[in-house]
Amino acid sequence: MKQAIFAALCAAVGAMALPGALSKPVRTESGLIEGAAGSDKSITVFKGVPFATPPVGGKRWRAPEAPLKWSGVRLADRFGANCMQTIVQEKKPWTYEFMAHGEVSEDCLFLNIWTAAASATEKRPVFVYLHGGANTEGSGSIDAYDGEGLAHKGLVMITINYRLGVFGFFTHPELSKESPNHVSGNYALLDQIAALKWVKKNIAAFGGDPERVTVAGQSAGASDIASLITSPLAKGLFQRAIMESGGVAAGGGSPRTLAVAEDDGVKFATAKGAHSLAELRAMAAKDVFAAIPNGPRFGPVIDGYVLPGSPKEIFAAGKQNDVPTLTGSNADENGASPHPNVTAAQFKTQAQRYGDLAAEFLKDYPAAGDDDAAVRANEAARDRARVTLSEWAAARAVTGKTPAYLYFYNHVLPGPDAGQYGAFHTSEVPFVLNTLKRSDRPFTDDDRRIAEMLSSYWANFAANGDPNGKGLPHWPSASEQAGVVMELGDRCGAIPAAGSDQKLDLMRRLVAAGGR
Repeated sequence: MKQAIFAALCAAVGAMALPGALSKPVRTESGLIEGAAGSDKSITVFKGVPFATPPVGGKRWRAPEAPLKWSGVRLADRFGANCMQTIVQEKKPWTYEFMAHGEVSEDCLFLNIWTAAASATEKRPVFVYLHGGANTEGSGSIDAYDGEGLAHKGLVMITINYRLGVFGFFTHPELSKESPNHVSGNYALLDQIAALKWVKKNIAAFGGDPERVTVAGQSAGASDIASLITSPLAKGLFQRAIMESGGVAAGGGSPRTLAVAEDDGVKFATAKGAHSLAELRAMAAKDVFAAIPNGPRFGPVIDGYVLPGSPKEIFAAGKQNDVPTLTGSNADENGASPHPNVTAAQFKTQAQRYGDLAAEFLKDYPAAGDDDAAVRANEAARDRARVTLSEWAAARAVTGKTPAYLYFYNHVLPGPDAGQYGAFHTSEVPFVLNTLKRSDRPFTDDDRRIAEMLSSYWANFAANGDPNGKGLPHWPSASEQAGVVMELGDRCGAIPAAGSDQKLDLMRRLVAAGGR
């Protein structure tokens, strides 16, 4: 039965993609560019395409500018440098393959394109992916984000780099003073917006449709997309959004205000021994990026320009970029894990953070012994994660007119560490992007079946704003079926957000109160 479903999915997917490859140099706003054949010769890959002027020297901590022009034909056959970050040398069993490796530089604002189009007239859906990494690491060149899997399904796939850490989010009064908009920070978001503007201007030459752009991302990439949805500067640059394990699914709070962030920036400069912005700009990139004890964590800022308010405020006012949205989380994140290290006594103590609801919580999730506590801890964490999604969708629907699709992913990434980490944070990426062939993990036919199915949902959503399609289990939108999410992985089908109506009611109140 599984083989029959797999064959049907492959046939449906194959019908979406057209054979061919761009054989001539492509003209962009900056000049001619020539790609190289992918591992599949029907796909052309353009690597290391600059979408902005290098943000170096006096351009450090400034908004990205249009890319420099070149003469002749630029060969785009290798990735550009990763943005400044600490490259992890230790080959950790479950994270190494999702992290950047190789050269780092401030000159890093590049994007990469995979397309199976044979001409500029095809108008294929465009899929722009923002990497994860806590906004401090990551790259568009990571194998797990390889674009051939989705290019095979008819998309023009794009990955990008964006400034990270202090280079992506540093805020300082001197920077705000020199800015024509009287703000600072959010340079990473401005990089992402610049990349989307480049796509809008240039992607038609690669066979893409600039009016059918999906912006997708995981973890920090997803959280940044949540920011782009609320940014007026990103209006009209994308028509769909996918947020994997970030933004909505992370259940995080609002970004810092500009005043608070500027104060953090002054403290950072002082700790670096810099008495002026000029001194900071004169420092070597590696010295600026080097960590300081108890230093600030850099991230998005409510500045009144890139981000005019908190997500809650923007959505309540109906001022968001209202696009179809697909979002969800994984089974073994948000406080859940394959082997919860919690005793019954600890579980009961932890429940006290729910205040007046603690007794009701322990009644709904009883833990008579340590084994019970481990099971209940996971049940509660997973119920809370799913209810967070469904409650967000309900609040979104008050002012939003477009559909939202919610998921809960539970398939375990195979390998010697599978039992330890389960369906961990990031583990869905090779499946939804259909990049299993880029990994040496011991994938089975079942894994490949799941990858075909999930990547088909993602490709359908990019094409139509709806993940549903021929041969796929029906995925109801949040408005079609309230209080449910789509389980993806070992089983595909709609499931209740919580284990019972009673637990659903409790979790709704906990989510409303901010209880984690």
